[in-house]
Amino acid sequence: MYIESIELQDYRNYTKLHMEFSQGTNILCGDNAQGKTNILEAMYVCATTKSHRGSKDRELIRFGQEESHIKLMVRKDQVPYRIDMHLKKNKPKGVAVNGIPIRRASELFGIVNVVFFSPEDLNIIKNGPAERRRFIDLELCQLNKLYVHSLVQYNRVVTQRNKLLKELAFRPDYEDTLDVWDMQMVQYGLDVMKYRAQFIEELNEIILSIHHQLSGEKEDLQIVYEPNTAPEMFEAELKRGRPQDIRQKTSLSGPHRDDISFHVNGIDIRKFGSQGQQRTTALSLKLAEIEIVKKIVKDYPILLLDDVLSELDSSRQNHLLAGIGHIQTVITCTGLDEFVNHRFPIDKVFRVTAGTVTSEN
Repeated sequence: MYIESIELQDYRNYTKLHMEFSQGTNILCGDNAQGKTNILEAMYVCATTKSHRGSKDRELIRFGQEESHIKLMVRKDQVPYRIDMHLKKNKPKGVAVNGIPIRRASELFGIVNVVFFSPEDLNIIKNGPAERRRFIDLELCQLNKLYVHSLVQYNRVVTQRNKLLKELAFRPDYEDTLDVWDMQMVQYGLDVMKYRAQFIEELNEIILSIHHQLSGEKEDLQIVYEPNTAPEMFEAELKRGRPQDIRQKTSLSGPHRDDISFHVNGIDIRKFGSQGQQRTTALSLKLAEIEIVKKIVKDYPILLLDDVLSELDSSRQNHLLAGIGHIQTVITCTGLDEFVNHRFPIDKVFRVTAGTVTSEN
């Protein structure tokens, strides 16, 4: 699969933009704060309906405008797809595939698979659990539509249950209705935990050899899924913890509080790893993402690298660049020296300056 072109209208700092990409390596070159990342973000939005930055739709619309449009042309298995994204300030986004509107995000997932790698991802190991859950959710939602359904329903139930917990301070007679939400929370929550456990198991099969090579064959990496509650204990835990949930007016048990840990040679590097170990693990994670997409989808994803090479030492750069030669890649950078030094084949170069893009070859 590969992206043929993208069109933006009133998106971030772009009034109008049309770009056509090579199936190989595409470089977006320019100073900081010129709009390079915005192009990668728009691609990611078309693949997942979400910004990799966690931005809301209204924040993606150019200042002073009420709406924004993205059109992404993709080719997969020699079949062309057109994804249209219509972002509005105060209304839900509109999405169409090949001119046909879709109602649910799950209908979009899987048309185009992307792996996004930014400097922030290097901190995924040492940052909080929410970021690691987000990593699992964003990747699994692209690969498993059943997971999307379970996660959406689970989050809906948690939101409604939390709303009820707040209302109990004024209407304690509503407490019996918690049973209805608890039943649904267990139903969808068990599915979420099942799919997460399967994903981590598949990831471990792939990441072990990648990390072993990246660390100069000195380290073995294992990812451990840490569910907030054991699946077989979830229902009992909700009942046991209900008084505390009512006191704190929020749901304290369930997969919305899950985490994953990373063990290098048996040591949890979230707490005890060096910065170098944490960065190597983050890089292993991204390279494993590429392989797991290939395994499940039977095709390589599109790789979006946002100024990440400047954050890696030369050894890690070499490992990353060596692994992406056969994948369509879009890379942002401030200068071309790093690529010339590594004799990296470049198919297309774009110069980005203050919301204007010019092709240099």
